[in-house]
Amino acid sequence: MDTVVEKKTRGKKKKEQYSKETYLKWYELMLRIRRFEERALMMYGQQKIRGFCHVYIGQEALAAGIESAITKDDAIVTAYRQHGIALGRGVSSDAAMAELFGKETGIVKGKGGSMHFFDASNRYFGGNGIVGAQIPIGTGIAFAEKYKGTKNLCVTMFGDGAARQGALYESFNMAMSWKLPVLYIVENNGYAMGTSVKRTSNVTELYKIGSAFDMPSVVVDGMQPETVHEAVSEAVEHIRAGKGPYFLEIRTYRYKGHSVSDPAKYRTKEEVQEYLDRDPVKQTEARILKEKIATEEEIKSIKAKVKKEIDDAVKFAEESNYPDPSELYTDNYTQEDYPYIMD
Repeated sequence: MDTVVEKKTRGKKKKEQYSKETYLKWYELMLRIRRFEERALMMYGQQKIRGFCHVYIGQEALAAGIESAITKDDAIVTAYRQHGIALGRGVSSDAAMAELFGKETGIVKGKGGSMHFFDASNRYFGGNGIVGAQIPIGTGIAFAEKYKGTKNLCVTMFGDGAARQGALYESFNMAMSWKLPVLYIVENNGYAMGTSVKRTSNVTELYKIGSAFDMPSVVVDGMQPETVHEAVSEAVEHIRAGKGPYFLEIRTYRYKGHSVSDPAKYRTKEEVQEYLDRDPVKQTEARILKEKIATEEEIKSIKAKVKKEIDDAVKFAEESNYPDPSELYTDNYTQEDYPYIMD
């Protein structure tokens, strides 16, 4: 039997293999996510955003590398730290910010908030608040694609905390048995809500979980878009060939706490600084300039464009209306004879 678990981390590809257009797309998307999340934190501090809020700061390279390796016909489903993935899919900054504000112009009309974005037009199926619940959902989406005979796949993302959920094992078994077109990605930022992987699992190298199912499984450096793109591209090729699922453990780091209410005192300053030194946005900008992929003027232009976009998104959200109370019962699945919802 061939070895199915590859114990290696995907390294850098030669920079000339990526075009200027690709680098600038990566950079612009990562910068958009960073600035959006920074502004979301600011608005939360001003109490213009309420409830739960989990920002994607530090993990931007995943959104960039995944999007450049899949198509817009492919689906993505993920967990609640999801603003960055949604922006990568094509959700507008206006609609995303308005949703955080709870406004009717939000991506789900102000009813979902930070954790529950959804946009079928962009093949984005959440934003799911229950830990690990999206894993069987993504598996089901992949089943639907195979049933319909498409070449599409479903990228099914979850955090390291969800890797201990029973639904994962059931989904992995079903997906391998039926050779479903699903790419499982664990965004391993090391701490789940606030407890390290080392304290919660005997298996600390999470890619090894795939070996129980003979699922091809690879470790990926998640702090740069090149390595994410390369690993996802290889996985996508395997899946589209009809060979079934693929599992990537993408090792990344969130610079902020689990949510806005988490001071993250369980991490050392030295550890945080180590990852700050590998900041994916700053690294990519430095690489673009050092290797003369683009000019400083082009970088400044992207920064100005993104700044205006986020400024406009906040203005749009602030000026939008809250949903009318009559909207409470719209867009819900109900049955006519269900006795517990009254007009």
